[in-house]
Amino acid sequence: MIDRYLKLEDAKEDSIFLFGARQTGKTTLLLQLFPESKFFDLLENDTFERMRRNPSLLRQELQDLEEGSIVIIDEIQLIPELLNEVHWLIVRKNLHFILSGSSARKLRRRGVNTLGGRAILNVLYPLVSAEIPDFDLIRAINHGMIPSHYLASENMIQKKLQAYVSVYLREEIKAEALVRNLGTFNRFMEAAAFTDGEIVNYNNIAQDCGVDAKTVKEYFAILDETLLGFMIPAYVKTVKRKVNQSPKFYYFDVALPNYLLGRRDLQPGSQDFGHSFEHLMIQEIRAYIGYTGGETALSYWHTYSGYEVDAVIGDGKVAIEFKSSQEVVSKHLKGLKAFSEEHPQARLIIVSLDSHKRIFNGVEVMPALEFLKSLWSGEVF
Repeated sequence: MIDRYLKLEDAKEDSIFLFGARQTGKTTLLLQLFPESKFFDLLENDTFERMRRNPSLLRQELQDLEEGSIVIIDEIQLIPELLNEVHWLIVRKNLHFILSGSSARKLRRRGVNTLGGRAILNVLYPLVSAEIPDFDLIRAINHGMIPSHYLASENMIQKKLQAYVSVYLREEIKAEALVRNLGTFNRFMEAAAFTDGEIVNYNNIAQDCGVDAKTVKEYFAILDETLLGFMIPAYVKTVKRKVNQSPKFYYFDVALPNYLLGRRDLQPGSQDFGHSFEHLMIQEIRAYIGYTGGETALSYWHTYSGYEVDAVIGDGKVAIEFKSSQEVVSKHLKGLKAFSEEHPQARLIIVSLDSHKRIFNGVEVMPALEFLKSLWSGEVF
């Protein structure tokens, strides 16, 4: 069993929301950490139907629990009306709830009880390198970091990815009637895969999908609210160079754009491998920030003259470039050196496939596995 980084210590003192995309391991984690807690799984048909018909049953069944007891409701977004009962039980009975879900969309709708700030937000990300003994970088880039996908055999991974995407389309999109035309949304997901790790141009994607830019923005919002994608903002603090201010988009796991674009058996040396290498590193940094407090900003920097830095941490504290080259050379330093001209205090790092760590013209060159170990040891920022 994989020991997850997230321990949900807050649940011992307060109620929490636990969000995460499908199959990131939320249910497994909850059963592992709280095996004795009362557990309501809304994916079970009988539990779902019983609570949907009469949400007050939750209050009736939990009235006699001792104060401070932990109660888990899995897939809470399926019956948002239960939050009224949860609210009552928190206030009147001092129960601690863990409310997990794979979509925040229904919970953000007007009129849904959000517990008045009484529940602390936690997010479970896909696996991270620090959770995996003998972490395999090439496997992670090709399989992704969803637990069952990372561990899958080579002849099963494509089948699992196909099932994942089709289940998502069926359950999260069609079942919730989030879009009128599922075929158009499917084309959008493919177009978004081409945009993965790139600056978003809504008009270009709209033209590719045959819809307007407003619809494309709504589609991106659906990916965000169903936890299947995220945006990284531009770092806009500048001294002299004009910078692009549009966000970059990433799917939540590197395997999704790989599957949607038909990328298989990625190996160092190809352009596709380079894209996926960058995505995985961004994915790890995002998870590290989320697990360690979530207050540090992650952004990117791109000037209209063509200089770029893949990841900027905080207020220009650290600038990181990802190059899947076996050996970093002078041309790889251009973006970081341009950034340092405006932000001389920044720590400059290139993460690569170099075999040894070194300092090259004032830039730290870090092999990918060494960078990941330093990241999760808190030594990067």
